[in-house]
Amino acid sequence: MEKRAPDRTFNAREPFLVTAERIADFCIAMSETNPLYVDPVLAAAGPHGGIVAPPAFVAAFRYADDVFDRLPAFAGGGLMAGIDIELGAPIRAGDSIRVSSELKETYEKTGRTGTMNFAVVRSTLTNQKGEVVAHVEHRMMRRAPGSPRG
Repeated sequence: MEKRAPDRTFNAREPFLVTAERIADFCIAMSETNPLYVDPVLAAAGPHGGIVAPPAFVAAFRYADDVFDRLPAFAGGGLMAGIDIELGAPIRAGDSIRVSSELKETYEKTGRTGTMNFAVVRSTLTNQKGEVVAHVEHRMMRRAPGSPRG
């Protein structure tokens, strides 16, 4: 397995504005019913003093910057091979989230079906106050050119 050191950092051009509607739409799409995320009255009495986004909301920020699109091995796409999320401050409606990503590592693995390329990108999400709301590591996989099914 060949590993290469990180050599790129990417920053999303514009911050992502979190709205109550985006949180609500996410909750509907995920069938999320926890009152802390969907009920303003009950959430106001909760630990955060109002509605916050569910933890899984941070996974959507992979698309806030285009790191994988800039990697030649992934120019034609790839498959999500895993995600690790480390949560920080809660995300609230009105937050402006910035994403800064770095290529943590790339490596190859050879299996029964041929060679696969992997990339691990670590994104740091911060709000308008400079608070880290999450660190998200995305792993993508793509079959190497010339591999069966590649």
